Amino acid sequence: MAEKGLTGEGILPGHAIQALAERRAILTARPFDADQVQPASLDLRLGATAWRIRASFLPGPGETVADRLERLALHQLDLTAGEVLETGCVYLVELEEALALPADIAASTNPKSSTGRLDVFTRVIADRSRAFDVVPVGYEGKLYLEISPRTFPILVRQGSRLSQIRFRRGHALLDDGELRALNVAERLVDTANPDIAGAGIAVSVDLSGEGFGGLLGFRAKRHTGLIDVDRRAAFEVEDYWEPLVTRGRRELVLDPDAFYILASKEAVHVPPTHAAEMVPFDPLVGEFRVHYAGFFDPGFGHAAAGGHASPHHGARAVLEVRSREVPFILEDGQIVGRLVYERMQELPRTLYGEGLGSNYQAQGLKLSKHFKPWARD
Repeated sequence: MAEKGLTGEGILPGHAIQALAERRAILTARPFDADQVQPASLDLRLGATAWRIRASFLPGPGETVADRLERLALHQLDLTAGEVLETGCVYLVELEEALALPADIAASTNPKSSTGRLDVFTRVIADRSRAFDVVPVGYEGKLYLEISPRTFPILVRQGSRLSQIRFRRGHALLDDGELRALNVAERLVDTANPDIAGAGIAVSVDLSGEGFGGLLGFRAKRHTGLIDVDRRAAFEVEDYWEPLVTRGRRELVLDPDAFYILASKEAVHVPPTHAAEMVPFDPLVGEFRVHYAGFFDPGFGHAAAGGHASPHHGARAVLEVRSREVPFILEDGQIVGRLVYERMQELPRTLYGEGLGSNYQAQGLKLSKHFKPWARD
């Protein structure tokens, strides 16, 4: 790994992201928030202007997002004092951060963990893009966030942070052989026989109820009050969620179009030298979608950063699960996703959980930061 400067391949750590901003490769009208830069990513802030749009879209190679907005916008919203985004609607918000990337730096984006755990579907759109959440090398231009609340209406305002961006130089993804070697050295998942294939390591769902006092997870309620995305520990769990408890069967029937918070059976470890991302296990299994928010920062589940949740080596991954059109049975131990690992370009100076106010280090079966602590009676 490089000791100084941005010379090696891999995911850029927080201090390199700060350096990009100093070089005006990340453009913003005001300084970063104190906790905006993470060990391997940057939170993206909503700007002052949003639009309710008729439908999701990609601009394609010949147009900017602004070009398409002229035809698709239904009305404009001012976020400076806050606005409610309703379920079932699609919104587009210009982000405060724009980019003027060097010719060898690309980026990708993902919802923040707290965004995914609220069932808020988000994805970033760049000008002239053909894919969501992908920013090509050398991109210069604005960034926009598409937002579609699925279960709860949300209150957002200028500066709210729903998405995050990772920057990378060159090739960072580990292949199967490199992943096996890293697992031997670092024990990436707490299981004796890890399933490694397709450049990812399998993660399964825990429906035993054994690790959480009989709790399997939570199913979101319908027709609830709104959630202010900038408030922490402010909302009562049972006003928004139905706790699901074991009844002797190690399975769960997913109701059509329902949203669940579940936990992985394996504890997950991301060593400081790498970053990880949860990706779908099999795109042909179309009955449910798992994990809206896929980034795992260096140090997640790492003992030195306070990440081990005894007796496990690592920390459980919380799974955001949305079912599709038909009921579907999930069974205990069923594979639901794969973790892919990428090399860090340099070691981050601060790991996930080390004085960052990280909400999900050493987590168990945990809802988003917006809800008050909850314990089963």
